[in-house]
Order: sequence, then structure tokens, then C-alpha cells
Amino acid sequence: MQDFKQRRKLIKVKSLDKINNSNQPFVIYKTKNGFDLYTDFSKKIILNNKNIYRFLNTKYRLKKKYKKTDLLIGFFGYEILNNLIGVKLPKQNNINFPKGIFYKPETIITLKEDLFYDSNNSHKVFKKFKININRNSYKKIFDNFKKKIRSGQTYQIKICTKYKNKSKIDPLDFFCKLTRSNLAPEAFMIKDKNFSIISCSPENLITKKNLSISTKPIAGTLRKTKNMNKKKALIFFRNNLKETKEHNMIVDMERNDLSRVCEPGTVKIKKEKSVEEYKDLYHYVSLIKGKLRKEVKNIDIIKAMMPGGSVIGCPKISTLNLLNHQEKENRNIYTGSFGFIKYNGDMRFNIIIRSLLNYKNFSEISVASGVVIDSNANQEFNENFIKAKALIDLFK
Repeated sequence: MQDFKQRRKLIKVKSLDKINNSNQPFVIYKTKNGFDLYTDFSKKIILNNKNIYRFLNTKYRLKKKYKKTDLLIGFFGYEILNNLIGVKLPKQNNINFPKGIFYKPETIITLKEDLFYDSNNSHKVFKKFKININRNSYKKIFDNFKKKIRSGQTYQIKICTKYKNKSKIDPLDFFCKLTRSNLAPEAFMIKDKNFSIISCSPENLITKKNLSISTKPIAGTLRKTKNMNKKKALIFFRNNLKETKEHNMIVDMERNDLSRVCEPGTVKIKKEKSVEEYKDLYHYVSLIKGKLRKEVKNIDIIKAMMPGGSVIGCPKISTLNLLNHQEKENRNIYTGSFGFIKYNGDMRFNIIIRSLLNYKNFSEISVASGVVIDSNANQEFNENFIKAKALIDLFK
């Protein structure tokens, strides 16, 4: 039995080795029982602020039976989602990374959850990580947003910080390590010619099947310690007024977003305020479901739900405008969405958080924490580092 398991692992290693060394782009996405690897792409669509409408309004020929490969998989960046809902970004520092990319796979390989890959390509760090906003600068931004909250311009807002370095990485090696140390239900990776994305996102934004739709907002983070467990974390969240306020606001906003595309009275909280456990932290999570109106199109759903409210704040549009005028750098993929659209109309999309973008040998890790009236600047700044730590540790 041990020999069989070892042979199976060797076959898996050879398969991943072959794909990784072929220089072909590929995508890996977490499934319920493992991962799906997408490759042999027959089409690559690079999105911009004009062609996204044609992309989302494309109608595919109806079939009695669809193949597993009858889908497009990829990501929407933060900027293109803002533009889609009529929010314009001011001029920001920009690395000219694509606003969105989707691929049409011809091959899908199912992988077990225990991903194993022995990399021969060690990563190289040319410059150490630097944070784009230090603690003092963060506090100034924090205090400014607190004034906006007191004046009623927003009720909750997420301050984004970036950790950046110059480095060459093996994305598959990083992803396999990440899945062993910090496996998340929406984990994914993309390897393309001049960029890679690695993510341990825990948050599902859209799961659509026929007329059924759900979203799973996360609002509330607690650092793991030796004395903390899942049960104690739940007690902490329930007794913490700040965390409860933050969670309730995001749940209400995403219920409202779903209600824009669902039958009246069908949007319900199916699982309220539970705790999910990860390597370095606990999250406060709810599950919301609804039934879509028959005339609703996928573009309507995406415009209603994206960017995800839990990583922006609320109310969404006014808070986006406040954020965009504060931030000096483009978020690129961060707080965009990754997932797939099937030819039969079904969709699954996450929120791109806990992610690493490597583009032209520069890596950036973006994280954010929520500010409400009861927030503390030092605690929120420290929370951002906790969220980034699992990805920063990959470089050790």
C-alpha cells in the first residue's frame, strides 16, 4: 500500500513537472475535494474598459450536454470593475498590468488536495520587502477616514497596504507550499508568460447555478495564539462590539447587492456568524443565498456584486470614491475577482485577497483591514501584517 501511494505521488510530481516546465500557461483552482488544473488554452482574452461589455454579454450556443471545458476562467482586476459600475479612478502609480484576463481551456486535470511538487527552481530575492505605507503614514490615513466616518460619508472603509520586493519565483512551488501551510477554499494560481498570481483567498463572492446564487462575506479577523481555539474565537467575535458592527454592516450590504438581482423575499442568511480557522488567524463568516430573477443576465450579477463589499466598505460607491482618491497606487488584481463563467451561464468567483502578484520579476502582496468608528489604528495596521505573513513566509 505504501509503495502504491509513493508511485501515485511520483506520477503526480512528474505531471506537474511536465506542465510547469513546458512554458505553457496554466491555472489551478481549489475544488471541494482537491484542485482543477486548466491548461492547453485555445483562447486568451485580455480585457479592457471597452471590450468587457462584449465579453460579459457574449451568448454561447445552447447544448443538451456541455463539456467540462466549456468555460472561461480568469480574473477581473480592481480598476475594470470600478469602471464597469461607473466609478472612475484618478491618476495613480501604475505598473501597466492587464485589467483582466480570461482563458479558454481545452484540458482540465483533477488533482488531489495534497499537492506535491519538488521545485528545482529556487526563488531569488533581489531586494527585500518594503511596505508602501509605514505605521505613521497609516495612522494619518486612518485618522482622516475616521473623520469621514464621523461626518457620515462612510460607515466602514478598508485601508490597503502593499508589501513589495524585486524577486524571481517559481509560482507552482510557492502555491504548493501555500496549500500545505494555509489551505483556503478559494485558493488559486495563474502562471503565464511574464506574470504569475498566487492566492490563498478564503472568500467566495459568487456561486451561481441555474437560478440559485450565494455569497459568503467575511468580516472579522482574530490572530491565532496558543490560548485561542475556534470555540473561544466565536465567543470573542460575538462579545466584541466592533467586530459585530463590522460584520453586520457587510452582511447587510451584500444582502442588498443580492436583492438587486434576486426575486423579492428570496434573499436569506442561511448560516450566520460562524468561525473559519486558518494558519495564523480566525475569520467571522456568514452565508447568504437567493433566487435570481429569470431575466437577470450575468453582467447584471457582476455589476451588482463586484467589487466585493467586504473588502471595500460601505456604502459601496461613496466609499470606493474615498478610497480611490486616497490611494496613490493602482490595486491591480487586489480586491478584484477570480473565477469562471460556464457556457451554460453558471459562475463561481472569489474575491482576490491574500494574494501575491509577480510581474516582470517584481512581487507585490496587498492586504487591507476595516476601519469603523471603534477601530484602533495600531491594531488595524498589525492585522494587515498578519494577513500578509503567510505569503511573505514563502520567500524564506
